[in-house]
Amino acid sequence: MTALTPLFTPHWNAELELGYARFDDSTRPVLRRHSGPLRVQKHLYPEGPEVCQHIIVHPPGGIAGGDRLDISATVGTGAWAQLTSPGAAKWYRAGGPAFQTVRLRVEPGATLEWLPQESIVYSAAQAELSTAIELEGDARLFYWDIVALGRPASAERFDAGHFQAQLDIRRDGELLWHERQRVVGGDGLLDSPIGLGGQPVFATLIVSGEIQPELLERCREWPSQVRGDMTQLPGLLIGRCLADEALHARAWLIDMWRLLRPELLGRQAVPPRIWST
Repeated sequence: MTALTPLFTPHWNAELELGYARFDDSTRPVLRRHSGPLRVQKHLYPEGPEVCQHIIVHPPGGIAGGDRLDISATVGTGAWAQLTSPGAAKWYRAGGPAFQTVRLRVEPGATLEWLPQESIVYSAAQAELSTAIELEGDARLFYWDIVALGRPASAERFDAGHFQAQLDIRRDGELLWHERQRVVGGDGLLDSPIGLGGQPVFATLIVSGEIQPELLERCREWPSQVRGDMTQLPGLLIGRCLADEALHARAWLIDMWRLLRPELLGRQAVPPRIWST
């Protein structure tokens, strides 16, 4: 009997569109549209009505070849949205690429905190991510991402496949930050001192605004289990770290968030409960 070749590879297409608006002293969700396996849990107010917290959930729990996730959010004038996730995103080994596109717009006087947990990219995965952030007027942004290549706890190195990402941040149409990353499994830069230096986890922190030199130095000297540093650019604060575990990178980001949030956003940091579960 002749084996049949599948005409297609099963995959998930998922879309999530969110919108937030300010009403008196509170931020409320005004748009929640989804298609496929992307959802948000009930909106929460652990800091009071001004800050609306949403947890983005991808029920399948992993992203396979051919999957496409499309997330967009608009934070209206004067509103404040904090978006996070319940756990790590897992990018599985695959014979073809999987995609994630994120589009975020923050209107004048609004604040967006984009604080997802880590993305674990399995060996032989083909993960391709694109993020575009539009800031308008005096909009404020606190953004981070964490990428873990392979699964060191299972003795799995990132020796096949690829991870690539693009990040663009604009304010009133002017490009503030453009970044492209591409890491190929087994590449020499994974272990090179001018690359990842043998560390399987890397993280990025980007915050709008500028801080005093004393606070910048405090961030740089903060005791941690990662190799991290900060750079102040005009209008943007950039942080990077390398780590041997995603937990260490996440702990460093949370520490930086605790230090920087009062100065740049005017509120003490209240960690989402989902981070502790």
